[in-house]
Amino acid sequence: MNQINILAVLVAAASAFLLGGLWYSPVLFGKTWAREAGVSTGQPQKSPGAILFTVSFLFSLIAVTVFALFLGRNPPLNTAVRDGLTIGACWVATSFGINYQFSNRTFKLFLIDAGYYVVQFTLYGFILGLWH
Repeated sequence: MNQINILAVLVAAASAFLLGGLWYSPVLFGKTWAREAGVSTGQPQKSPGAILFTVSFLFSLIAVTVFALFLGRNPPLNTAVRDGLTIGACWVATSFGINYQFSNRTFKLFLIDAGYYVVQFTLYGFILGLWH
């Protein structure tokens, strides 16, 4: 693991939570996402709990760790951002697209969820490329 910057990986994994909090809030796409996902916003929601956040962080940590290994120890910023954008758009978002087609989810929901991952991996690349 000495070929990656562990602190940059941890910060990038944490950035997924900050991005998600904003992305799925009413400020950006929260209301549209809730409507398209069939989630009721009128009733009080049960708190997600520590297990959900812990598992989500672990998944983010795995994703950014493997991405950091893919990039190498000191990737140039433009390469890291480009690769993050490419991975988010061409691997993650297209995989979501396949699943969303078979589960009859709306195109708006696809754009919101896939868009989050495109921005997330681009942000991962920005953090990893900036932090040498």
